[in-house]
Amino acid sequence: MAQQAQAGARNVRVWEEDVSIPTYGIGAPDRNPMFLEKRVYQGSTGRVYPHPVVDKIEDDKKPQHYRLAILENEYVRIEIMPELGGRIYRALDKTNDYDFVYYNRVIKPALVGLAGPWISGGIEFNWPQHHRPNTYGPVEYKLETREDGAATVWVSEIDRMYGTKMTAGFTLHPGKAYLEISAQLYNRTPQPQTFLWWANPAVAVNDHTQSVFPPDVTAVFDHGKRDVSRFPVATGTYYKMDYSAGVDISRYRNIPVPTSYMAYKSDYNFVGGYDHGVQAGLLHVANHHVSPGKKQWTWGNGEFGQAWDRNLTDEDGPYIELMTGVYTDNQPDFTWLAPYEEKSFTQYFMPYKDIGVVKNATIDAAVNLEVDEAARQATVLAYATAVFEGGGRRA
Repeated sequence: MAQQAQAGARNVRVWEEDVSIPTYGIGAPDRNPMFLEKRVYQGSTGRVYPHPVVDKIEDDKKPQHYRLAILENEYVRIEIMPELGGRIYRALDKTNDYDFVYYNRVIKPALVGLAGPWISGGIEFNWPQHHRPNTYGPVEYKLETREDGAATVWVSEIDRMYGTKMTAGFTLHPGKAYLEISAQLYNRTPQPQTFLWWANPAVAVNDHTQSVFPPDVTAVFDHGKRDVSRFPVATGTYYKMDYSAGVDISRYRNIPVPTSYMAYKSDYNFVGGYDHGVQAGLLHVANHHVSPGKKQWTWGNGEFGQAWDRNLTDEDGPYIELMTGVYTDNQPDFTWLAPYEEKSFTQYFMPYKDIGVVKNATIDAAVNLEVDEAARQATVLAYATAVFEGGGRRA
């Protein structure tokens, strides 16, 4: 069964599609939800009640059917998986056949989530804490077409632990090479509740991959601001690694151990990553007054990280996470929702190509400035997300 926009060649298509994906199964959940758990999980209580806990992953994979909700326009194709937390499973730039988020062709969970199973790849939405209690469970969803030719996939969930509600709309617009995400968080209860929201895009990495932080980011913090490093060139000890020789930690190849870093401060509205080998990358754009969080996480490219690569995929290799947080610049910071309070915000994800490490970006365009002081020469490169008449074409 499919639902899609019919009128106009430029209208965004939206439909549902059944696919078969190789999947490593999970064990049966504990019949008795754990009521008391003294562990600390990502800076919060490890309590999961009334979620059941799964503590077994099967050793063999077999085909499993999933229902995807798919958005597509001239430039991008977005695949959303309501059965696994409403995550974005795949995001493809059609102009160069580039997956601008990590496309994991197998569902291979590991026991990383709050209630057990968690998978890498795509874009996970961490709410109301890490890694989303229902990250491996189903959410409600609805497909919508609009009179202006845009289309939206709505996903919604009521958190079973605290009773708060999340609604997110994933929208593609005709002629626009970006994904718009509109989120609403609502406290349905008479008690104050805490939450966090970190969108968690995974990005495939190799020796040519670089994190793209704004040019005003000169320092980064560990979780809880326990440690600090210069950025992009580290010059001290960070995560017990000696970088005193001066090491560019924006490059995946230079980080041998599991490492997080979050931008200390930035007045820019973007963050992203770029693969110099294929000249393509990902950008996140959002109002930095609302969404200040800019983070990279990696398992590291040493033996430990390579072991986790094997734990989480069969053939798609390593990845990093380029997380983006609202209402905070660090983890694990939580924000309050007063009784019956609602908070709303908008985020954008977009692919880009051919211009290198950008220095600024909006949802309309990204720009890079490279200065060769020896040659006394400056080069400006720009990439647009739509056709602008009279301004050239790049999308």
